[in-house]
Amino acid sequence: MGKSMDIIGKIAQRAKEVLLKPGETFKVIKDEAATSRDLIFGYLAVLAVIPAVASIIGMSAVGTFRLSLVSSLSRAVIQYVLTLIGIYILGLIINALASSFSGVKNEIQALKIAVYCATPSLVAGILYIVPALSVLAMIAGLYGFYLLYLAIPIMMGCPEEKALGYTVVVIIVNIVVSVIIAGLVSLVPGVGFGFRFLG
Repeated sequence: MGKSMDIIGKIAQRAKEVLLKPGETFKVIKDEAATSRDLIFGYLAVLAVIPAVASIIGMSAVGTFRLSLVSSLSRAVIQYVLTLIGIYILGLIINALASSFSGVKNEIQALKIAVYCATPSLVAGILYIVPALSVLAMIAGLYGFYLLYLAIPIMMGCPEEKALGYTVVVIIVNIVVSVIIAGLVSLVPGVGFGFRFLG
């Protein structure tokens, strides 16, 4: 139990640093040794629980249009898994575009960007407890785009003058991928609506 609390404490501290001191924090993150497993299961998978659990409560106990617990649980599980997959895909996109913007390809650094830039939307996911506030969670997630803009030149070695273009292209490609995934999710009976854009 104590070890789990230590891990959660470290994740909470890192999330706080990313949100409040992003420039300094990304310089630290750049030099940290990490594997994709560390990033996904040691940080992302834990934070992604916040919007998943909040949406279960919001959909089944708080919202005006309530779903059964089974339906809300199944939707939350699918969204949780797709969030992990979507952020991993975002890392691949960031890496694939690096050379087009005079950056240096590096899969781990790109995944670090995708994972840590998802922090605002995942933390703000607590607002899904009250469905009427879900739009605020999405707005908070826009801060992730700013983090992306800050992180790209630090992590991928992209010249600062090209960082904005790099960021915009990553966002556009990510939205396209998210819309495709949302379309596929809508084909799953009982899930359809409520999919959140990834990252």
